[in-house]
Amino acid sequence: MAKTRPGKRDLDSYTIRGTNKIVRAGDCVLMRPSDNSTAPYVALVEKIEADNRNNIKVRVRWYYRPEESMGGRRQFHGAKELFLSDHYDVQSAHTIEGKCTVHSFRNYTKLENVGAEDYYCRFEYKAATGAFTPDRVAVYCKCEMPYNPDDLMVQCEGCKDWYHPACVNMTIEQAKMLDQFLCSDCSSDNVIRKSQNTYTNSPLSNGKVEPKRRKK
Repeated sequence: MAKTRPGKRDLDSYTIRGTNKIVRAGDCVLMRPSDNSTAPYVALVEKIEADNRNNIKVRVRWYYRPEESMGGRRQFHGAKELFLSDHYDVQSAHTIEGKCTVHSFRNYTKLENVGAEDYYCRFEYKAATGAFTPDRVAVYCKCEMPYNPDDLMVQCEGCKDWYHPACVNMTIEQAKMLDQFLCSDCSSDNVIRKSQNTYTNSPLSNGKVEPKRRKK
């Protein structure tokens, strides 16, 4: 944590103007952009301090949206995805508009409902170089893309791989109606025969469909 500068004092918390919401170090916040037509900035609060005139400042670590990164937004980036950057800044606490939650990727995918203040992060981002950590993640489907939690996918009951409906010549509506699914590699005569012979005892007898997560 940064040291307090001369003439400054640390604060344990800050109450957002016009609300009863309390911000503390470690919280994620929405900050007002200079252009009101753009979405609020998202930041991790590192420190809260006040000067002798009681001007309150927050030291923050910025989250970047995919479109703000060097590589831009890609197909697998979810609508609520953020990158935790190494870009630190000091801002007036009065620019804080609200609080939000930045979930781990795993926890985000378990949410029953995604609210307006729910985001997720699976990468750290170096603003100067455009590098990501980790630099590799698991890929799925024939297209070999990382998982986008906004997209519906179907799971093959044979190989257990996940597929985008469009990549296996299905519409989303058709995928939602599936009781079971076998990919082209698993739908040979031998695999089908084996699946039929062990149907009553196999825990793989029911294919799975990953629904698009609901947003509030």
